[in-house]
Amino acid sequence: MTTILILGGGTMQEPAIRISRRKGWRVVLADGNPAAPAREMADRFECVDLKDRDGLLALARNVRESGGLDGVFTAGTDFSSSVAWVAESLGLPGIPFATALRATDKCLMREAFAAAGVPSPRSFCWSGHGDPRALLPGDLEFPLVVKPVDNMGARGVRRVEDTAALEAACRSALPLSRSSKVIIEEYMEGPEFSLDAIVHDGIIAVCGVADRIIRFPPFFVETGHTMPSEFPASVLREVEEVFRAGIRAIGIHRGAAKGDIKLTRHGAMVGEIAARLSGGYMSGWTFPLSSGVEVTEAALNVAVGLPPGELSPRWQKVCAERALISIPGVVASVRGAGDAQRSPGITNLFLRAAAGDRVVFPENNVQKCGNVLAVHADRREASRAAARALALLDLRLSPLEESTDAHLRRPGVHESFEQLSAELRDTVRTMASHRGTPPSRIGDAPIDILPLEGWEARTETDWHGLAFAHAVHLACERGGGRVLGGSVGAKSPSSGFAVGRIFWQAMLRGSHQAGTYVLDSIRESARRGALPGFLGAP
Repeated sequence: MTTILILGGGTMQEPAIRISRRKGWRVVLADGNPAAPAREMADRFECVDLKDRDGLLALARNVRESGGLDGVFTAGTDFSSSVAWVAESLGLPGIPFATALRATDKCLMREAFAAAGVPSPRSFCWSGHGDPRALLPGDLEFPLVVKPVDNMGARGVRRVEDTAALEAACRSALPLSRSSKVIIEEYMEGPEFSLDAIVHDGIIAVCGVADRIIRFPPFFVETGHTMPSEFPASVLREVEEVFRAGIRAIGIHRGAAKGDIKLTRHGAMVGEIAARLSGGYMSGWTFPLSSGVEVTEAALNVAVGLPPGELSPRWQKVCAERALISIPGVVASVRGAGDAQRSPGITNLFLRAAAGDRVVFPENNVQKCGNVLAVHADRREASRAAARALALLDLRLSPLEESTDAHLRRPGVHESFEQLSAELRDTVRTMASHRGTPPSRIGDAPIDILPLEGWEARTETDWHGLAFAHAVHLACERGGGRVLGGSVGAKSPSSGFAVGRIFWQAMLRGSHQAGTYVLDSIRESARRGALPGFLGAP
């Protein structure tokens, strides 16, 4: 029986475990979390820190002695160097440890690209000693990007525009590097692509290209990806060739490779290449849903010394993965998951937030609250299906929470409706916070909202792809509000009281979630007898 040791017991490793079991393999799973979500899927689970190479090697030797071991594998983690360490030590299939280090340490990676002439940004590595502003080479021009050299998920990654922001960004990134190093590199302007490849006996098979959606500068948060890419074949050939050149420069001759490639005004350039399959639901879900290509199975085969198998697409569909974004706060409840999962076109829903959790506005890819995957023959319809499912999710925040209030008091940064006109934003800023005398009691009565001219005709979309008018209707439905005038609102305040700017600014800042929060907070403030204080100046 073939035995595979899989490093990581989280959601991203579940496809590899499931496929291995389907193939009749014995699965040994290692993870530093004793409550790893996938531990029950394996034949054997051992709690070992994935940074503890010697501990993993001892486990691998024990597995080999107790029944044999054919390969070591990971997907969607930043521990490909641990995989290589174990495989090289035991003479198992895989890449050399030195190669894995080049694919993990971004400073070594950039050196390899430069030596091989692979297009990639100029960079400088800082070890934490001295002032990075003084040490920065003169040929590096702002804007720059600061990254921990050996982390993933965009943790600690930030764009900086000048020297004033550089040192703070470096100091923030340094603790997130296991080797206590930071890389400072030139910013690459242009669309970004995510690719996975299987490498066998030096032959690189690129399995597909996805368009990434990166938002919320100065951070780099992926709010979704879509496969296949919408770019023309000529562009994709260039992107794939640069990816292949980067794989060869790092020295990956057997295994998997994941690449982030950007299309700049200088042509395609390598952002990063990892010696593993991608995370972010791409390798385990997007690939098979879009094309029928099971890249995880191919990578598993190569990990145990087998040929990868068939990698030709079996069908052509569009898969849109989109993230659930929340403004900061404490989760009161999450409703609508069943409706979202059953929504047309939705194949998968992943929720990572529950009642009682504290959530933040994401600065990296591990701070999102969930993800949906939608499949359709048409690209636009796949995106719309994902947006509809996200709209069905009601991630309700606890009212009167300071972190939420602080976020809503800072308009203009990462607003949910970036396409709305400056004129409309100015109208909202000049509105009264409320009209009339705040009531001492509200109870379950509808909360009247001063109208924003033309709001029902606004089709601009939020970060989930939901139209402004639809988002307003959702907030009113969930929070018990009604906009005065228009087709669905009352013609005048039933009590002489109506809210204005405080509601509409929340909508601009955080879409229906923020609008619902404001309506919930108005009710709670009235219950506590503190409504005038929450509303602020008229």
